[in-house]
Amino acid sequence: MEHRILFGPVPSRRLGRSLGIDLLADKTCTLDCVYCECGPTDELTLERKEYVPTRDVIEELDAFLAGRPALDSITFSGSGEPTLHPWIGEIINHIKDHFPEYAVTVLTNGTLLTDPVVRAELIRADRVVPSLDAVSSGAFDAVNRPAPGLDNAAILEGLVRFREEYQGQLWLEFFLVPGLNDSPDELAAIAAAAARIRPDRVQLNSLDRPPAYAGIFAPTPERLLEVAAALDAVLIPALGFGVEIVARQFVPVPVETVPADAARSVLDTLRRRPLTLADVTAQTGLHVHEVHKLLAHLEETGQISRAGDFYTLEK
Repeated sequence: MEHRILFGPVPSRRLGRSLGIDLLADKTCTLDCVYCECGPTDELTLERKEYVPTRDVIEELDAFLAGRPALDSITFSGSGEPTLHPWIGEIINHIKDHFPEYAVTVLTNGTLLTDPVVRAELIRADRVVPSLDAVSSGAFDAVNRPAPGLDNAAILEGLVRFREEYQGQLWLEFFLVPGLNDSPDELAAIAAAAARIRPDRVQLNSLDRPPAYAGIFAPTPERLLEVAAALDAVLIPALGFGVEIVARQFVPVPVETVPADAARSVLDTLRRRPLTLADVTAQTGLHVHEVHKLLAHLEETGQISRAGDFYTLEK
């Protein structure tokens, strides 16, 4: 069966062998984050609607999961903010009712958790991973480029309220963008906000793929450790644990689910000419997230290198 909505399984640093569910058409999101691996947002919106038919999602899930494949997570992620789909709760319930052996993860930017309906829809997920990249309005605008009508203070309150209602694992992610959200004041505000939210984990991430916008760079490993220490100074006394660095510099992409056929095809082409991310996506027919994992694996194993937008075979 050809999948339009499911992708993977992909190897995930945090989630292991992860089957992705993309509930959106094109790049649709409440934010237009400068670092996003999926590129600039095509539709910047707060409108919740059925971007892909719920019936199709459930049919693809039933067909894929019928053989009970080995998975560490079924993950709502992909081309934008999954909670924009108004039937995400119905899909989560279907998985938990019919395939309870699988853990369900929702990767979300957290912007719609201000809505009690959205919070209720995620209650049965095993793991929710919201992001909190900024507390000040200036950093929020610079890093996340929100849709009109979003208020960062209200989003923070929505995260606090969700933690009060939600009994599953809540992992809070902070994506570090040097020069935009790493001032001492902003880091102190992020740490204080995380202490209020009281997640089960706080994860520090950074750029490891081409960003949506030029001029965005990854921090050095030394800077990541400095930021982690600044956050830990607040988090350890407040929560009893510190930051988990999940950036690629510290946690490499697992390789066990990288598609061998696709890797061979890409390497064969690179022997003849350089390729861009778009070229590899078109050639392999994989979802953009799968392509990112494939290219990351080939880079980490020393088979290819990247210069600007182009990947080349390592000599």
